[in-house]
Amino acid sequence: MREIKIYNSLTNKIETLKTIKENEVSMYVCGPTVYNDPHIGNMRPVIFFDTFKRFLEYVGYEVKYVSNYTDVDDKIINRAIEENTTEKEITTRYIERYRNCLDALNVEKAYENPKVTDYMPKIIDYIDGLVKNGSAYVNDGEVFFDVLKDEKYGELSKINVDDLIQGARIEENSKKKSSLDFLLWKKTEKGIKWESPWCLGRPGWHTECCVMIDSIFNGMIDIHGGGMDLKFPHHENEIAQAEAMHRHTIANYWMHNAMMNIKGEKMSKSLGNVILAKDAISEYGADTVRLILLNCAYRSILNFTDETIKDAKSIIQKIEFVFKQLNLLLNVEHIDLFGRSEKINKFLDDLSNDVNLPNAITDLLDIIKEANLEIRKKDKNIDILKEDFYALKDMCFILGLHYEPKTLSQEDLELYNNYLNAKSAKDFDTSDSLRKTLILKGII
Repeated sequence: MREIKIYNSLTNKIETLKTIKENEVSMYVCGPTVYNDPHIGNMRPVIFFDTFKRFLEYVGYEVKYVSNYTDVDDKIINRAIEENTTEKEITTRYIERYRNCLDALNVEKAYENPKVTDYMPKIIDYIDGLVKNGSAYVNDGEVFFDVLKDEKYGELSKINVDDLIQGARIEENSKKKSSLDFLLWKKTEKGIKWESPWCLGRPGWHTECCVMIDSIFNGMIDIHGGGMDLKFPHHENEIAQAEAMHRHTIANYWMHNAMMNIKGEKMSKSLGNVILAKDAISEYGADTVRLILLNCAYRSILNFTDETIKDAKSIIQKIEFVFKQLNLLLNVEHIDLFGRSEKINKFLDDLSNDVNLPNAITDLLDIIKEANLEIRKKDKNIDILKEDFYALKDMCFILGLHYEPKTLSQEDLELYNNYLNAKSAKDFDTSDSLRKTLILKGII
């Protein structure tokens, strides 16, 4: 198995990936809170971790990839009240819209997409366990995690607890022992709620992922991922609970992608620069959007600008032209379309080095350049073109772009041959007509 190095947010170091089970990767990525249409920034972790998963599978790992839906939240409840409907109707609607965006962007199905509401008895049991072992306490029917009992608190975010205490504003009549303590079970009068040993209410956000990971993976996992905005407090609080319950950090490796700006500014409703994912896909095309999200180091802020859109469109056009040309030439020569080539090794090496996507995309462009030069030659070297096609095909698969080999029928090959003959004979009316048909069929 090839050596893969990733940046571990827990240790702030580049480390070699060593999995719990040989040749298997267990990976959990925090999913969306489903109360609204996803925006383009929501798609960055989705696309990054989907690509990382594809890479891991390509080099031989079996990947058990899980990403959740948070379908219990104040925002969901408020939306349901505004629309005079149920939380279930709201979450079902936006899960479907989110899934539509993922399908358009060629995101592979996860092993599982758990919903918080399906794990409520286990969440209540988990919180009860924290209360019973002294890590959490009950006050007026609500349950809080006792942060000051956790000597390791801040180990992920490297935040100093004393600094947090000094900077916190303690609410009057607060039920918390410390301003740092976070809610595990919330008493509520409105919206969806469940019976519990403490009160009628619903869970706090930070416990939900802990329980789903425990339930699905039955123990510690290899990789926990998500956006940088989740590092503190969400992921920090996940680890605090896991340390209290199981004496471990949930995952051996924590991976966080950076955020996205729109033309240099943070995306926000107040600035009026929020771009919905469905609108970006409709306007620029799914492959262009996917490439925009990938053509930047994942730990660096991605800037969505006219220039990045233009660059991505240009690359997609180059891929499409060369891919179709090579696919056609290999069909004409009756060559197998599904082989592998060592020419992909540089691309794989770059992805093995902390998922260096910009370098990997440069490798793809180098293959395109080489193929283009060979395609233009009168006496083409079909072996070179075959190797280029195999490499390009697999690069596109790993990057999740919509380019797959297409075996042409005898009728299609005859159509192409007739086009070449008409063109050679300078029968332009016939060649133009046949060319239009070939384009419509996606052959050229």
